[in-house]
Amino acid sequence: MAEAAEKSGDTVIIKKYANRRLYNTRSSSYITLDHLAKMTRENVDYKVLDAKTGTDITHQILTQIIMEEESSGEQMLPVSFLRQLISMYGNSMQSLIPHYLEASMENFRANQTKLHKAFEDSLGNNPLARLAEQNMAMFKAAAAAFMPGAEKGDQPAPPPAPPATNDELAALREQMAEIQKKLDGLGR
Repeated sequence: MAEAAEKSGDTVIIKKYANRRLYNTRSSSYITLDHLAKMTRENVDYKVLDAKTGTDITHQILTQIIMEEESSGEQMLPVSFLRQLISMYGNSMQSLIPHYLEASMENFRANQTKLHKAFEDSLGNNPLARLAEQNMAMFKAAAAAFMPGAEKGDQPAPPPAPPATNDELAALREQMAEIQKKLDGLGR
């Protein structure tokens, strides 16, 4: 139902009858306010008309959906905002408020999209992601040291070291002797 309306680009006409039932003229079925809320979330363009008079009552129905959402779910509109909004009725600024709220909501949506994209883009540059990568490298190195051959499936084996020369071997033996002396000294 929602996809068909979006694809055709036409406005779906909903008729509201005196018995408070809503009738979708496109799908030829009765619907509920929940259906209209879902259509709104799916960006389906619809118009609600009073079945008897033909008057456009979309505004009242959308307000009713907000009231239903606020009373049955988690409240989104703070009390202070509602009080300020009510105080604007009859005020000389009343005619400007709808345009201001509409522009604010569009700006909020645009910023929300930008923030979401920035978050996704920065995930690769995230210091915590880098730390996790470093920790994984250290873990693999430790696994290789304590369990030779554990990392063979992950990475190709390093190339063999060139054979050591006599001078290098002598230097290594001296270093090993010094380390042994220090260890013996610690053990006493």
